[in-house]
Amino acid sequence: MIEFYAETDFELTDSKQIAEWITNTIIEEGYKVGELVYVFCDDQYLHKLNVQFLNHDTLTDIISFDNSLGKQINGEIYISIERVKENADHYNVSFKNELHRVIIHGILHYCGYKDKTEDEASLMRIKENEALKKRPFL
Repeated sequence: MIEFYAETDFELTDSKQIAEWITNTIIEEGYKVGELVYVFCDDQYLHKLNVQFLNHDTLTDIISFDNSLGKQINGEIYISIERVKENADHYNVSFKNELHRVIIHGILHYCGYKDKTEDEASLMRIKENEALKKRPFL
């Protein structure tokens, strides 16, 4: 089950199609969908979580809490809408495209992909791009 909530003035459009896309990505990676919760929030909300749980005093676009059990993907993913908007402007892409990239980025972490090294980050971008091309709702 995939659920979407907002702690800021934001409404996700196409949530049913996005949930199907996330599900398909998880299955293609050889995992099963458990319980996933996405929370869309502002910078202040996400910064507070970053300090409280990760001891990082920085702004970020996404924080994920992985509660997966074996091959079953479970977790909470928090996304700052403000960061997504700023990153979309910075990378000269649409807000929707950047939002979808961040949405799937969290899932790819749960599927075992990392992005700490240059090689890991490169593979993560490849996997994000592959997933983005498979969105049936665009």
